[in-house]
Amino acid sequence: MAVRDFALPDLGEGLTESELVSWRVAIGDAVELNQIIAEVETAKALVELPSPFAGTIAQLYAEPGSTVQVGSRIAAFEVADDAASTPPETPAEGATTEGSTAAIEREPVLVGYGPPVEGGARPTRKPRVFEGGSSAEPAPVAAPASAAAPAAAAQRVEASPRSNPRSTPPVRKLARDLGIELTSLVGTGADGLITRDDVERAAAQATDARAATPSEHARETRTPIRGVRKHTAAAMVSSAFTAPHVSEFLTIDVTPTMELIEKLKRSREFSGLRVNLLTVVAKALCIAVGRTPSVNSRWDDAAQEIVEYGYVNLGIAAATPRGLVVPNVKDADRMTLAQLAAALSELVETARAGKASPADLGGGTISITNIGVFGIDAGTPILNPGEAMILAMGAVRRMPWEFRDEIALRQVMTLSVSFDHRLVDGEQGSRFLADVGAILSDPGMLLTMV
Repeated sequence: MAVRDFALPDLGEGLTESELVSWRVAIGDAVELNQIIAEVETAKALVELPSPFAGTIAQLYAEPGSTVQVGSRIAAFEVADDAASTPPETPAEGATTEGSTAAIEREPVLVGYGPPVEGGARPTRKPRVFEGGSSAEPAPVAAPASAAAPAAAAQRVEASPRSNPRSTPPVRKLARDLGIELTSLVGTGADGLITRDDVERAAAQATDARAATPSEHARETRTPIRGVRKHTAAAMVSSAFTAPHVSEFLTIDVTPTMELIEKLKRSREFSGLRVNLLTVVAKALCIAVGRTPSVNSRWDDAAQEIVEYGYVNLGIAAATPRGLVVPNVKDADRMTLAQLAAALSELVETARAGKASPADLGGGTISITNIGVFGIDAGTPILNPGEAMILAMGAVRRMPWEFRDEIALRQVMTLSVSFDHRLVDGEQGSRFLADVGAILSDPGMLLTMV
């Protein structure tokens, strides 16, 4: 047998570090090639790491909750001598060689990432990607000698259910937020899966216990800044202090659009689709972009160029259990209203379930944020980094409004835009906002724009 190290690979997007969320294995566990062994959280997504070897877990170098640099070793595997003799394909920076009795080598390319594995074929299963910390390489968790492997394996039979609790990413996030250790719970779901009810029940019991034992209420709570929150904070600070923001507002009567949506819901073409105000606003934005292309651009400071896109990758700001993310619909401008409805519905559901991939989250060109769902009328949104324009949808309210020279109760909303004044002049930003408003006030106006 020989021992081979596995270093944290580059998971894409040029990320330099990730937070180790949980181990799916313990020291002494036998694993197969491509078996999921850990979950790590990047700045954008939760990623399941597959094993690059078939063998036995000999050592775990990182603790759950720690931040690991790309290239730092996180685990060691005992593998058969013939597997260990295979030359590593891509040494990982930071992997080291130790020991004279065991040949320790650096890991090959992570299954599902990088160039094809030997033979030219990729594995059929790539790690699932969900929807976003800085320290030196963590100290090793206890590493048994090879002779101790049988004892570790025997110990694993009893410890495994507790040391590696089964749950879903949203449930693990809920447990962290509520301060509940999953290892202390017994799952009531299928095959012992820990459910949301299990976590909430444990939290309620802990609250009752604290109430029964009076203690001084904490005057402050400290939460480490990491994961999606860390990435979002850095991006927003960079955007706010790099791009000179300008905001404009337009209040409009959207009664005709709301009536149109009700008709679409009853039409055969939209049967089974979730069509709502966001769908129509997205389509109106795409049409308005075609009339004012400068709002769909970015400032390339390094090249000292303005890059104007010939396509619309429409970002939708989504509040998720892990924080704010902005996945985008690729080539939204080429979609029909029905296609856009389907794409938006799938995108939002995927993001809220924590399953948005780095590909979903990258490459956006212009964005929409729907603050109206929170009952907010208007705001001054911060630009998604690298974009020139963001449109905010306010709440739709029934209120007195001038209609056909009389006052009537109409459905009214306020649109807000923020734009990068380096890229978009006031006249261009105003024209874009006016076009979106004209379409929503009278959907028939789009016939004059295309």
